[in-house]
Amino acid sequence: MDRFVTFGEIMLRLTPPDHELLFQTNRLVATFGGAEANAAVSLANYGETVSYVTAAPANPVGDAMVKEMRSFGVDTAHILRKGERLGVYYTETGAAMRPTKVVYDRAGSSISEVSPGDFDWDKILDGAKWFHTTGITPALSEGAAEVALEAVKACKAKGITVSCDLNYRNKLWKWGKSAREVMTEFAKYVDVTIANEEDCQKCLGIEIDVDVTAGELDVSKYRVLADKVMAAYPDMRYLAVSLRESVSADWNGWSAVLADNKGNFFKSKKYDIRDIVDRIGGGDSFGSGLIWGMNNLGGPQEALEFSVAASALKHTVYGDFNRVTKEDVLKLAGGDASGRVQR
Repeated sequence: MDRFVTFGEIMLRLTPPDHELLFQTNRLVATFGGAEANAAVSLANYGETVSYVTAAPANPVGDAMVKEMRSFGVDTAHILRKGERLGVYYTETGAAMRPTKVVYDRAGSSISEVSPGDFDWDKILDGAKWFHTTGITPALSEGAAEVALEAVKACKAKGITVSCDLNYRNKLWKWGKSAREVMTEFAKYVDVTIANEEDCQKCLGIEIDVDVTAGELDVSKYRVLADKVMAAYPDMRYLAVSLRESVSADWNGWSAVLADNKGNFFKSKKYDIRDIVDRIGGGDSFGSGLIWGMNNLGGPQEALEFSVAASALKHTVYGDFNRVTKEDVLKLAGGDASGRVQR
């Protein structure tokens, strides 16, 4: 059976209920989340065999995280139990013109203390067909960056497809090297890159003239971006770019484009998402949807439509994890966005 592997940090997420400000209330809702863990849960929900790889402390918080991942059917056998703490992040859900805010408390987390040799990649990747990580992991520490590079090099030696969501996080690149210094080397080993225009600029040094605050985005400029990225990385097979048009915290336009290294350029339908419940994890649900679609559907256009529909649904689900099924996604991708009660 085909197996998917994801690698990166998972954190404890603490969120005020409803749309309250942080510490407006004395209650915080505790869940777990993190880019690669979110992708693993989505793929497991779609019926795939998925192994999630990370480092977590051998304490009750780490135990609860492992139990949570197992509850979705995700394989946790390769989680390294070491270090003193699981990273934490606080999120304050935005409304109308007030944006969602994230505060990190992840310095010194278990995964930031890993180093090459900590993971037996030969064993972890045995029988795997696809490996997924993000640019968040190399941003955590020099050791995490070295381990991530170690992993993708092992994938290339084994012929395993590698996908990476560049996921630039300005608050995290503090350990000495810039995102561009690290990710331009990392991208040489990536087959499928997932990004937005800022990710490409900050991580790869490739930019286009686009105003993301202008309302409707000019899709033609993303073809130019794709051409530039493919020219810089000739071994890359696909570049997927998510297009978020932010009217307010509650109302986004959501679509995406996908380019391949043969010059083909695909554009998805656009979803007008109003009354957003939780947009965090939306990009991860897009990436995992693309992975599933590329492995199970008829071609790039179908994979793209599935990924955008999956992410649109994630905006209606509280928490980092996208808890929908592939049937839910296929129904929306097929055109049923009525939201009618199903009896």
